Amino acid sequence: MKTKPLTGLLLIMVMICTGSGPEMNDKKWPENIQVILENTTALTYKRGDRLPLYLWPAIDPGKLTDTEAEMLVRELDSRGIGLISRWKAGEKESSLETSLVIARAQTKLGQRVNIEATSLMDSFFNGDIKTAHIDDNGNPFFDDSFGDHKMGCPFALDFRKKEIRARFEYFTEKFRKEGLKVDFIFTDWEIDGPLEVNRAFAASKKCKRCRQHLGEDFSFTEFQKAMREMRSYFQNYACSSVILSRFPDALVGNYAVYPNDGYRYWYDYFEYYVDGQPFIADQNAKYRKWFNDFPLTGYTFAMPVVYTWDQIFGWYDFENTDYRWFYNMLKVAGNAGKSTPQGIPVISFVHWNTVKVASMKPEPVQMSLECYKELLWHMLLRGTDTFFMWCNRSEYAEEIRPVHEVYSAAQQYGRFLEKGIPITFDVPAEPGTVISGLVLGDSVLIRRTDFGSNREPVSVLAGTKTITVGFNPGKCVIIPMN
Repeated sequence: MKTKPLTGLLLIMVMICTGSGPEMNDKKWPENIQVILENTTALTYKRGDRLPLYLWPAIDPGKLTDTEAEMLVRELDSRGIGLISRWKAGEKESSLETSLVIARAQTKLGQRVNIEATSLMDSFFNGDIKTAHIDDNGNPFFDDSFGDHKMGCPFALDFRKKEIRARFEYFTEKFRKEGLKVDFIFTDWEIDGPLEVNRAFAASKKCKRCRQHLGEDFSFTEFQKAMREMRSYFQNYACSSVILSRFPDALVGNYAVYPNDGYRYWYDYFEYYVDGQPFIADQNAKYRKWFNDFPLTGYTFAMPVVYTWDQIFGWYDFENTDYRWFYNMLKVAGNAGKSTPQGIPVISFVHWNTVKVASMKPEPVQMSLECYKELLWHMLLRGTDTFFMWCNRSEYAEEIRPVHEVYSAAQQYGRFLEKGIPITFDVPAEPGTVISGLVLGDSVLIRRTDFGSNREPVSVLAGTKTITVGFNPGKCVIIPMN
């Protein structure tokens, strides 16, 4: 049966509702934006008020007109994706103006105003000789265990905090005066400020000023606590307190800062284990004892990092190579999920392609795409509220597709995502059956993934009741708890 062509008025209405039309298709968007549009589609299920999907290439679309900004915000929102403006310390006026245009469009359309502000936090350790350690002979020196970054004495940084704070005051005050607000803002503040990893402890032991503050025989545990407390203070003073004083409902956070169970199950690209640091062993993995600095930062969302760091592959001897990745990454995600208080969103950084850090031999076997998507589903059922996908520019297309596919499909379970309570955070120590779920009322949303040969039903505790979960590969099921 042939259908009648759309009338002109109806066609215009469709283009307005979807955000798509000749103008959208004809516009030459920057590469980072165009690749998103080409590799995602509109959501089938409404997102409601749940957090959007965040993507690294959705940061900084460049200078837009008011009309272009509205077109882009509307189009990305139809796909569940949040557009992110960038505040730049070195380009204050131009980046402010660019972000204001986008913020006006987001506000007009009822969308979250999203900001990336990493450059505002850089750098406390700016290379100034005044930030160096001081040896017993009065000579300045820097810790060289962080590559080219001149990491010095944490007790010499106080004079830097006002300059950093002033940057956040400038941008937030401009937004406030424009009648705009910030809804989500994050920084990727990593190799800077007080840190206890690598050889920082040894460097501070040699520093006369550090010993004056910490004592002659301070332990690593004491050092870690002091560094994390100082690091949290700087983030609170310069960043979170400034933002929240103007926008008290804003979601504020930083890469890799999240509540934890006392351990860190991964190493960042610039980190490595040094003898003497407390840890618990799991096969060849050394999970470091960690300080729970999140409450001191003033941050209002948690931001764990769930990446395929190459060294993970060599930590475990599972014959099923997918499970080497899945096992560790779900432990990381679950650590944040179980440790973060209810009401604080968990926005998890994710990445699929192997992150080359340690040049492992033999070469790690890439995590399969199917396993990665299963991981994302289990993360959503263990406390992750939304994803923030990071990747290199060459990986944009292949990294965008799977995370958007899972995020999009998950919206059909919106009630569970909003109010459901995770039933477990356990990760089997050997490849086998992994179950995650969210309890809501008298039902539980369940996903089962099998890394072994078992296909029989299994029983799990969901809240206060035991339920039976059958073999349903690649599917979520809702099971009543009668």
